[in-house]
Amino acid sequence: MTTLRKVLVVDDDPVVGRSFDRVLSGKGYAVITARYGEEALRKLENEEYDAVFADIKMPGMSGLEVAERVKARQPWLPVVIVTGYGSEENEARATAAGVSGFLRKPLSPEMIEGSAEKAWLEKGAKTAPQAVAVATAPAPAVEAAGAVSALKNIALFFAAPFVGLAYIIAFPIVGLGMLAWMGGKALMKYEAVRTFARGARNVGFFIAAPFIGFAYVAVVPVAALVVLAWMGGKALIKRW
Repeated sequence: MTTLRKVLVVDDDPVVGRSFDRVLSGKGYAVITARYGEEALRKLENEEYDAVFADIKMPGMSGLEVAERVKARQPWLPVVIVTGYGSEENEARATAAGVSGFLRKPLSPEMIEGSAEKAWLEKGAKTAPQAVAVATAPAPAVEAAGAVSALKNIALFFAAPFVGLAYIIAFPIVGLGMLAWMGGKALMKYEAVRTFARGARNVGFFIAAPFIGFAYVAVVPVAALVVLAWMGGKALIKRW
């Protein structure tokens, strides 16, 4: 089912609105009319239109004021000025507001249809780049997130053996230390045991020193690799 193109015709003369409806209704357009500028602005707030045709001379708000307010709120919406009172001053003001063109009365069917088709093409040309920009905008963020995830996986891959080795070394030492502490606490009430404990402590430090040093040697490179990976990833994200 084809969606109708909606045009808003703003003119205090109902004959003009009927002329637009007679010409465009059978050509894929839905014609909505407004008798005054204030009424037109209310309709534009509540519905979306593909083009606006505004008579330049109306009671209250003129067609030029309507055009200026419409272009200020919806700059992509084509506005065509319909007039029987053309002047250089009015045309300059309308052009400054960004109108799409002028229709001079009396109107012919060819003029109405041609102007509506031109406005429709102009609206499509203005909105298409915006849709492309919205569709492609998230791509850099997706690429950056993928790069961060890849760097994290690489860092974890290199760090895993060192972390596992550190756990293997640390767990027996921690377990033995806890057992020694619990047993020593129970035996420390004996002087001979206290003397022996001082000697055992020194021996324990002597034995543990290589393992502790090895654990530092294993952990420091891992930490350095993680820091380097994090700094490199941060720099790459900023560059993208």
